[in-house]
Amino acid sequence: MKHNPLLLLDSSGHFPELVKALQKKNLALIVIRSTAEARRWLEENQCQAILLAGASLQAHGAFLADLQEIAPSVAVIVVASEPSVNDVVVALQAGVVDYLETPVSESLLDLALAKAGVRSQLSSAAQLPVKAGKGCAAIIGNSSAMRQVFSLIKKVCDAETTVLIRGESGTGKELIAQALHYEGVRGAGPFVPVNCGAIPGELLESELFGHEKGAFTHAIRTRLGRFELANGGTVFLDEISEMSPMLQVKLLRVLQEKEFERIGGTKTISSDFRVVAATNRDLEQEVQAGRFREDLYYRLNVIPIEAPPLRERRQDIPLLVEHFVARFNRLRKKKIKGVEEEVMGRFARYAWPGNVRELENMLERMVILAGAEVLSLADLPERLLEVGDVPAERFEEIPGQGFFLNELLADFERRLILQALEQTDWVKNRAAKLLHVNRTTLIEKMKRFKLASSSVEA
Repeated sequence: MKHNPLLLLDSSGHFPELVKALQKKNLALIVIRSTAEARRWLEENQCQAILLAGASLQAHGAFLADLQEIAPSVAVIVVASEPSVNDVVVALQAGVVDYLETPVSESLLDLALAKAGVRSQLSSAAQLPVKAGKGCAAIIGNSSAMRQVFSLIKKVCDAETTVLIRGESGTGKELIAQALHYEGVRGAGPFVPVNCGAIPGELLESELFGHEKGAFTHAIRTRLGRFELANGGTVFLDEISEMSPMLQVKLLRVLQEKEFERIGGTKTISSDFRVVAATNRDLEQEVQAGRFREDLYYRLNVIPIEAPPLRERRQDIPLLVEHFVARFNRLRKKKIKGVEEEVMGRFARYAWPGNVRELENMLERMVILAGAEVLSLADLPERLLEVGDVPAERFEEIPGQGFFLNELLADFERRLILQALEQTDWVKNRAAKLLHVNRTTLIEKMKRFKLASSSVEA
């Protein structure tokens, strides 16, 4: 069957990576540089969907209005470099099926194309294996903390129960969610991510459940929701703590029944999907504060996975540095051969409050601005130059009969935790911040070391 082409309107010409990504999907792609040319083309031809890239939404406003006359049934996807929340709201109210931010990830692009009804011309037999370069292989790390995460992923990837990934921002929670999907029996199905914190509350319901044509103003076509698109696969709900109380109630029902209705619809839709959620907040604390439903928390937290912060997996820093330098060499057409030992030492001593994402962004900057083939102290940002040397510790001579290293380390850890608790009047949140660990991690360690709170925590 012959497919209508996909029309890419890129007036700036600054999106070659997007063009390459679309061409790899063997789509019949037509690239047009101006709205005038696009209008002329649409008057004589049909297309599957239109991608608007480059110009601001305000610049595309007149063209979007014209589309309702010359091509009312064509789905529109907007791709922007620096979208604002207001732009996203205006675009979705104007009937745009999706709004993507560059650089566009492959999974989000696939999802947007599916929502627009775009299908590749490749047969299913000719498709590349879905697990290529994905799953646990996409996560860089060999520390004991990461080996525990990999082990847990392997144990639960085939389970149908919900998983809650907890961890600070920048720890790679979405990579863990992808590994759960691609390593399991659902790996051949769609992986559908939803950032609950990035989509305004009034639009999130439509994103999740979809809507019928005419359900509200500007609903000019029926739109499938993420739960419907995830049939046979996985829905990843990132920043789940940002979901409104009203949507929390609806989500609880969906988790229990696997059924829902589109906004403005009366037909009950069934969909077979698994839910993986993630949060950088302490949901137990959110429940106590009345901001998160307790029944939903227990429904999501069937299998918890902790994404360790970078400061708790420092052994992985050299692997991550090698990976990111090689990646940015390819992307930025550079030839950086490595980093000096002093630079790696600074990396090892830095606290990394932004975790792996901070390391990634820092290395991209260093690779782009590097003045030599090896990254040196001169390439480091100011905050890392301020990191001092670690004072040398004096250790007693190891006795002839040796000693139990694990016992000594555990005793040292217990004394540090006790000192932090006493220094913060046993307020766990403050003690956790002092030790740069998650509150839940601190509580687990307190239980292990049998450290009971001596006062009521505020």
